[in-house]
Amino acid sequence: MIIVMKSNAADTAINNVEDALKSLGLGVHISKGAQRTIIGVIGDKSKIEPGTIELMEGVSEVVIISKSYKLASREFKEDDTIVDLPNGLKMGGKNPVVVMAGPCSVENEEMIIETAKAVKEMGAQVLRGGAFKPRTSPYSFQGLGEKGLKYLAKAREITGLPIITEVMDTRDIDLVAKYADILQIGARNMQNFVLLKEVGKTKKPVFIKRGPASTMEELFMAAEYVMSEGNKNIILCERGIKTMENYTRNTLDLSLIPVVKRESHLPIVVDPSHGTGLWRLVAPMSRAAIAAGADGLMIEVHPNPKAAKSDGPQSLNFDNFKKLMDDIRGIAQIVGRG
Repeated sequence: MIIVMKSNAADTAINNVEDALKSLGLGVHISKGAQRTIIGVIGDKSKIEPGTIELMEGVSEVVIISKSYKLASREFKEDDTIVDLPNGLKMGGKNPVVVMAGPCSVENEEMIIETAKAVKEMGAQVLRGGAFKPRTSPYSFQGLGEKGLKYLAKAREITGLPIITEVMDTRDIDLVAKYADILQIGARNMQNFVLLKEVGKTKKPVFIKRGPASTMEELFMAAEYVMSEGNKNIILCERGIKTMENYTRNTLDLSLIPVVKRESHLPIVVDPSHGTGLWRLVAPMSRAAIAAGADGLMIEVHPNPKAAKSDGPQSLNFDNFKKLMDDIRGIAQIVGRG
């Protein structure tokens, strides 16, 4: 349920409605747009008599939202959400495309600093790198943990690039948040609801990757868990889903981009590295993603992909990344996101 306030509703009227809802034990989320203020109601709606609420000063109408995702819906927030990142970066809306680049895993200090310097010079605005790595096999490289986070922080100190890295466990949230600028929820944890609720209590932007067999609605519901805890700085990520096709690692669902733009106000990034699993396909899928309206890209880049400890076959080397950045600048300008 959402309560639409009149365009000229005073702050006191909005506060009165909020207080009335809270007195019933309901959660309240307020979205102030350019044209109107929307009050989202969380909890048992049977406690509310819509007719009574509509009689309150400043209320325009009470709307029942049929969708299971409320806070993430375009009905709740008509204007695009703009997520503020360090260095004045803004993700979403009509802002320029943001490129996040770096290795799948932080392997050592020299490698991450070398990569950070290279991707920044080529135009990337955010450094990605895994310190904690969820792997299919328990015997595969699992990441360097806090040591990897410290290396990322050193790379940020040298280059100025903000850091995005994955948090896998509720016990690690404070540790990862100490170093990272953006908290990533990996595809395998998209429906780890306890983890989602806990990162929702932080003030860090949260980057949620679509699960390998998840629908659009399930992705929105993952965002809903975070937003219901008060954190509205959410970035969605399409990184491919499992289908019958086995030539590529996943099937990159670029149709999700315009669907998200229609159904939700949240920004969406595309990860063509995991989406395809093949470095030769990263560039064409990146170009297509920008043309389809993506707010950003997440690209795996490694100084020597053949020697990478994880995801080497889908990683670009520096030369290929430079060419990709040159390509997408032109497309971004054509679609008004340059």
